[in-house]
Amino acid sequence: MTSWLQPHRLLLLVVGGLTVFFLTVPTLLVVPMGFSSSQILAFPPPGWSLEWYQKAFSDPQWTSGFANSLQVAALTALVSSVLGTLTSLGMVRGRFPGKNLVNALILSPLIVPVIIIAIGMFSLYVRWKITGTLLGLVIAHSTLAIPFVVVSVSTSLRTIDRNLELAAQNLGAGPVRTFTRITLPLVLPGVFAGALFAFLTSWDEVVVAIFLTTAKFRTLPVEMWEQVRQVVDPTVAAVATVVLTVTTTVLLIAFVVRRQSPVT
Repeated sequence: MTSWLQPHRLLLLVVGGLTVFFLTVPTLLVVPMGFSSSQILAFPPPGWSLEWYQKAFSDPQWTSGFANSLQVAALTALVSSVLGTLTSLGMVRGRFPGKNLVNALILSPLIVPVIIIAIGMFSLYVRWKITGTLLGLVIAHSTLAIPFVVVSVSTSLRTIDRNLELAAQNLGAGPVRTFTRITLPLVLPGVFAGALFAFLTSWDEVVVAIFLTTAKFRTLPVEMWEQVRQVVDPTVAAVATVVLTVTTTVLLIAFVVRRQSPVT
């Protein structure tokens, strides 16, 4: 009997397939709703139209939200990849007391509920007077995204041959030269994958952004949240389809990068 036709494997396949179906179908239903000719969100669409995509790409509220999200996500990816790579290097190569505690603190944003982080950041940002600013949102999203970079880069660091770094140092290369010429090129796929995940973390984050944005500075997910509360037309579905397309594309790129990495 073929291995995948064994009862327990077949049951696992069925359960996995049903789980994927349950999680993806509601999301995919949004796509045809964005092409609907109806004036309200409806499925199945009574007809087909590109009216809502035209509105999404011409309405200043949507275009500014898209520009803000793209800017915040790009800066978050840059900041997170730099800080996350340096943090990973210190955690993997470093030896110091309390290392496990520090590691737990770095990864805590993956565990702590986002709403708690959002409330804490809001209280702090009000005192610092950076609520509703680009800088404030980049700092907040970088805090959420750095753990993804740390996990990705740390995995790459643990899989490269440590002897390559030691050989470079024995030949006279200092720590900085060893890192730039030996370590960084080897872990670059992990850095790039981590940066992509950091971009996605910021791109579709809404909870923290709701607390830290204002009417003058909103990201795309916050704009979608506000529009759903006030206006229920298919423009939201059209914008959601754009967000889904960008997210899926970035995830596929990250997957390809990790698959082609020579060290993972």
